Amino acid sequence: MRREWRIIPHDGGRVESLSRAASLPSVVAQLLVSRGIYDSQSAERFLDTKLKGLRDPQLLPGIPQATAVIVKAIENKVPIVIYGDYDCDGMTGTAILVNGLRLLKADVSYHVPNRLEDGYGLNEQAIRKLAERGKRLIISVDCGITSVAHAELCKELGVELVITDHHTIGEVLPDAAAIVHPRLPGTSYPFGELCGAGVAFKLAWSICQNQCGGERVSEPLRRYLMQSLALAAIGTVADVVPLLDENRILVEHGIRMLKQEPAPGLAELMRITKLDQASRLDTESISFTLAPRLNAAGRLGQAQLAIELLTIGPGERTTQLADYIHQLNVQRDTLQRSVYLAANKQAKEEFDIENDAAFVLAGVGWHQGVIGVVAGRLADKFARPVIVVSLDASGKPEAVGSGRVGGTNINLYDALKECDDRLVRFGGHAAAAGITILEEKLNDFRQDFCEAISKQWVEKKVVPEITIDAEATFGQLTLEVVKQIETLAPFGAGNPRPVLCCREVTLDEPARKMGSGERHLTVKLRQGDQVVRAVAFGASEWCDELNQLQSPIEIVYRPVINEFRGYRNVEVHLIDWRAKTTDVGT
Repeated sequence: MRREWRIIPHDGGRVESLSRAASLPSVVAQLLVSRGIYDSQSAERFLDTKLKGLRDPQLLPGIPQATAVIVKAIENKVPIVIYGDYDCDGMTGTAILVNGLRLLKADVSYHVPNRLEDGYGLNEQAIRKLAERGKRLIISVDCGITSVAHAELCKELGVELVITDHHTIGEVLPDAAAIVHPRLPGTSYPFGELCGAGVAFKLAWSICQNQCGGERVSEPLRRYLMQSLALAAIGTVADVVPLLDENRILVEHGIRMLKQEPAPGLAELMRITKLDQASRLDTESISFTLAPRLNAAGRLGQAQLAIELLTIGPGERTTQLADYIHQLNVQRDTLQRSVYLAANKQAKEEFDIENDAAFVLAGVGWHQGVIGVVAGRLADKFARPVIVVSLDASGKPEAVGSGRVGGTNINLYDALKECDDRLVRFGGHAAAAGITILEEKLNDFRQDFCEAISKQWVEKKVVPEITIDAEATFGQLTLEVVKQIETLAPFGAGNPRPVLCCREVTLDEPARKMGSGERHLTVKLRQGDQVVRAVAFGASEWCDELNQLQSPIEIVYRPVINEFRGYRNVEVHLIDWRAKTTDVGT
């Protein structure tokens, strides 16, 4: 389904006023206004990413109590276990605390559930085993805020529980020794969008301050905290939390540390992926290179090895781990591509691509570790909710599925609630969810789910669209202008790389496929006298259609600076295109 293009309306007077008051180039002022930033003070806060902008960790709800519990455990040599999650955010947050507590000579180990066997969050069997092994303090990372029963189990077993999390809070809080959460009920922390690794970093910072008797920490702890910024940055970008406020600061300085002094495990991953030789390192480097490799370990049931890589010193073992995790990512990519191709084919053959409200796709043996990513890619491609279900190859009756909404404002969780009688269980939130279903109920569920989604399309008047910051010609894309646009970085959720559009574009050379498996597209585009190279990631299917066009097109794109062998030039990342029309939209 093609998305409608909507250009954000601009108040020319407001843009001019901000440009003058904040001494900003007009293009930067226009982009700030489109992000709801209208005055010089707000612009200064947005653009200023100094470390001093991070709030005192003692202000984060629950940190004073958690710090006291953990420091007491360190002093008394109580066996501590960091219980993390198996995604990138959980693994980096776990590594932050493990590294810090080891530096403080604590008796600390870590545990991460197996995605394929244990599922998400605290696990009763795991807690019992940890208690049997003598662990007396569990610190959760990126999970636990709804684990009421698990908190009671810890009490029964004589194990203290400290919860650090950032996910949605349930009606009842777990009865834990301490809960660290930026949106804890009854508190008013100014920024509620920290990820799990960000919360873990704040807790680690507080513990270091406690051990040093004040705000200033010793040089070894300062160096540890600076290196931890890199881990917090990876977790923040990977978890797709808004890159605003404190998250911007964590990511900006975390990327600097990745450039200057990465920890041994990250240094090895960067060596293997050639990021150590890259002319630039940014949020895209994390999103498309580092995070997928760490996530691959979690998706394929090897999260423990990823955490080991992030907590180990230099040596042969580090090199071996980095190589192995890199190969896991190759394996994950192969599995993911296989499932994607099969699911995409099924969608086109068994559904009405333009008119069906949602797709529920299923295949025998589709790997559970990649179905969520595939659902996300297909939901984005078709601009509608997609659920991808893995049917058990051994014939077990239960199947597992994962769903995404594809950038629409459809509420996936509400739709699943309407079909809960067809499901064994489900969980998640508005944009993403997981289900467990008996295979025999799949067809009935598909019908009910599509009806529930269809009802939301009508009630909410959902219109899939691409939001465009401004119309800009190729002639305006000078290197200097794009450099000015880059001052808005780091880009990511909540602060996306600016999206522009232009008309009267023709192909200067035929489009061609490129990349592994010819998944991507490259083409030289012309507008008047200006020629710009364009790349469209994951959109090689556009190739033939573009080459057959006889008339000009209109495009939506993101401008970027390409650096190669010391040479810098402007190119564009193609988001969408269409045949020439008379109105781009408002």
